[in-house]
Parts: sequence; C-alpha cells; structure tokens
Amino acid sequence: MKKSIVILLHISYWAMYLFLVFILNMALRMNNPYDTWQNLGWPFLISPLSFGAIIPGIFGFYSAYLLIFDRYLLNKKIPQLFLSTIGLSFVSSAITQLIIYFVFFGKGVNWSLETCISLGTFLAFIAVAHSATAMVMKGFIKWFEDIKLKADLNKRNYETEIALLKSQINPHFLFNTINNIDSLITINPTSASEYLNKLSDIMRFMLFETKTEKIPLSKEIEYIEKYLDLQKIRSSNEHFVNFSIQGDPSNVYIPAMLFIPFIENAFKHVSNKKTENAIRVSLHIDKQNLNFECENQFNEQGKIGLEYNGLGNSLIKKRIKLLYPNKHKLTIISKNNLYAVKLSLDNA
Repeated sequence: MKKSIVILLHISYWAMYLFLVFILNMALRMNNPYDTWQNLGWPFLISPLSFGAIIPGIFGFYSAYLLIFDRYLLNKKIPQLFLSTIGLSFVSSAITQLIIYFVFFGKGVNWSLETCISLGTFLAFIAVAHSATAMVMKGFIKWFEDIKLKADLNKRNYETEIALLKSQINPHFLFNTINNIDSLITINPTSASEYLNKLSDIMRFMLFETKTEKIPLSKEIEYIEKYLDLQKIRSSNEHFVNFSIQGDPSNVYIPAMLFIPFIENAFKHVSNKKTENAIRVSLHIDKQNLNFECENQFNEQGKIGLEYNGLGNSLIKKRIKLLYPNKHKLTIISKNNLYAVKLSLDNA
C-alpha cells in the first residue's frame, strides 16, 4: 500500500477520534455550565478528559502498531501478545495519571487512591482498545500488501513463462524457413529469392510485432498469408491450401503467433501436396468469439502430432491456457485420415 494512503488512514482515524473527544467535552460542559476547568480559563481540549482519552490512546495505538504486531502477532506468539498489550496499557495508564496529576493537581482535582485505581483501569482500557484498533489496521495494510505482492509475483511469473514459450517457438519457424531456402537455392534460384523476401517479412514480424503483449488480428492474418505463400512456393499445386476468413478482424487483438504452430504442423504432416484442399484453415470472427480451425489430410500410418523439435501439445496448450484462462476451448481430433484443430477464444 502506498505510503500516502497509510498516512491518510492514520490522519482519518485520529481526526475522527479527536472529534469524538471534542463532542464529549462539549456535552460535559453543556451539562455543567459552571465547569471548573472552563472557569479557570483552560483551552477547550485541555482537560482531564482530553488528557485521559488522547495520551493512552496514542501510547496504546503506536506501541501495538510499531512494536507488538511485528514482534508477536506476525510470529503467532499469542500469550506474549496479550501480556505485552496489557502490560503496556497499564504503563500508559500510569504515565497519563502522572501527567494529569502534575498538570491539574491543586486546581480542583479530587485525588485519592480509589480515584487512582478506577481512573487507571479506565485509562488502561482505552489503551487496549486503541491497541486492538492498531493491530486491525496494521493487519489490513499487511494483508493488502501481501495480496499486491502475490499479484506482482504472479504477473512476473506469467510474463516470464510467456516470454520463455515465445523464445522456444519463434526460432523454430526461422530455422525451418532457412532450411527451405537452402534446399531451393540450387534447384530454383528465383523461388529462393522470393523465399528470401518472404523470410525478411517474417523476421521483421518476429522482431518487432511480437514484442507487444497483443497485436491486431489483421497483422496475424497478414503473417499467416505470407507463411502460406512461402509454403505454396514449394508445391506446384496452388490449390492444396484453402484459407478463408469470415467476419471483421478490425479492432480485434490477439497474442502474436497464436495460430501459426497449428498451421505449420498441418504442413509438416499433410499426406499429399498434390491434393486440392489438403489443408484448410479458417477464421470466423464475431463479437463474442474468435474461432480458428485448421485441418489437414494425413496418412494414418505416419506419425501425427505437434512436435516442433520438442515443442509438444502440452506446451502449446499451456501457452493458450496462460493467455486465455477459462476463456478458450481447444479441441484436437485425429480420425479418418483427417487431423483437425479447433480453437475458440472469448472475444468479449
């Protein structure tokens, strides 16, 4: 909790308490218009009542706030807590009585042993009440700071984990693209040159666009289209990939490279690039949900799955779970030579 807010809590507490003392003084003087202290010319708040209310209150409050809470309550030393609170309350009571005695003795104060005992008990009670209030206030401040600390730690852990996932995912695409260019240099230099231009765009995207927490969906779509173009260069079949978009992607933001791992997996395991619509990728956007689907045909005898050089299903699912806690639904189906990924995100 900010220091200014803590100071404001203290000021508010003592302002309300002093107002209460003020009201009590006023009520007593209204009931007794011939009040001794008023007749003697004392200022309004300088009276035995004011001294008895304020001095043990301050002593009890700050002894508990600065000493007892940290030393005993935090360490769960309950017996020591009670003993120290009671002991300090009677110490504050004795000090207050001495101050009252020296300030007001001889000015109409009827001082006796009975008065000393009854007044001392009452002053000790005031000190205990303020001690309890101080521990409640300190406990609330400590509780609030603990919550804020846990929230900060969770946020840092979240950001660290997301950064780690991105650091594992991003280089994989770069390595694959470089390998593809290398295989094309001797076979088709023109295609290799086109590949290099596409690679430049991909690297620019990865270096600059993925630094922010979220990017416009339109940017992600642009990246997907360039990635699909890169893959089409390797095949003589221009129609083996079908990419469709329904809805308006403007004003929609998502984490960078959220869908690409699934699309790359489809290219990695597609059974026949000569087949039309062997890979189907679609986005459906509405006000409530963003639905992504990626399907590819595959050979059931071959190995299928999200591998990514060690990046498996669990890693991709973990990233989505962190980014969209309780706001997503991921379904992966592998059946009848068709591998399908369906991801629904809460777009509200």
